[in-house]
Amino acid sequence: MLETILIVCEANMCRSPMAEMILANRLPDKTIMSAGLCARPGRPADRATAQLMLERGYDLSAHLTTLLTLTHAKAAHLILTMTLDQRSRIECAYPFTRGKVYRLGEHDDFDITDPYLHPRAAYEESFAQIEVGIDNWIPGIRKCG
Repeated sequence: MLETILIVCEANMCRSPMAEMILANRLPDKTIMSAGLCARPGRPADRATAQLMLERGYDLSAHLTTLLTLTHAKAAHLILTMTLDQRSRIECAYPFTRGKVYRLGEHDDFDITDPYLHPRAAYEESFAQIEVGIDNWIPGIRKCG
């Protein structure tokens, strides 16, 4: 059973909050969390990210950044990262996670572009990549229960 899904990026300000909100909306019966490998805890979502998400019907105003911890890694049944490098870093830090850490873009073999401090088009590209990744993961997640 995949009851708890953790989404991870670098700072937990852009990509992972977007993915968390979209996945939580599509899988309301699951516990969806997000964290960052280098997050500074307690910060709001990136302003451009929050604006983009609001325009698409998602409210990130309550989001506060969270640093990835051992507790998160243990609690998650599935961990989805934005990049292959992030996957490797998690598996290195927490060897017990091997077999439950994958890239969000795993099915099509792509990394999610980091939009932070880039023009609006980069945020839109990341959002689109995240949606593709989620669309590819949902059937398998539902199949696993």
